[in-house]
Amino acid sequence: MSHYHAVVWLDHSEAHVMHISPEDVEKSVIHTSRPHAHLHAKSGAVGSGRPAESKAYYHAVAESLTGAQEILVVGPAQAKLQLIKHMHAHHPKMAELVIGVESVDHPTDGQLIAYAHKYFIAKDQILS
Repeated sequence: MSHYHAVVWLDHSEAHVMHISPEDVEKSVIHTSRPHAHLHAKSGAVGSGRPAESKAYYHAVAESLTGAQEILVVGPAQAKLQLIKHMHAHHPKMAELVIGVESVDHPTDGQLIAYAHKYFIAKDQILS
């Protein structure tokens, strides 16, 4: 099935990928392979206090977006920006398909689909 738009909501532990066409929505969830860890910065400690970037996780998310012609990337924190950075480094043609990066907290799948529809409709109206 051909899907024109895709939206991905992600944080550092999971990604919800939705391929959207006028007739259908295809959903998938990708989980990071590393357990979620709460890191705390200590005075004088070396490191950023953030978990290391998971290249395999971002690669799996990028691969799940294959086939989309326009991609919206959303999420509550820095993972969305790390995905964009990964795409520019490892999937440059796909990175060119990203039309927006937005901060969105933790929506349900239905809320995410509605948000994506609204975003893509507004973008299409601006371009016409």
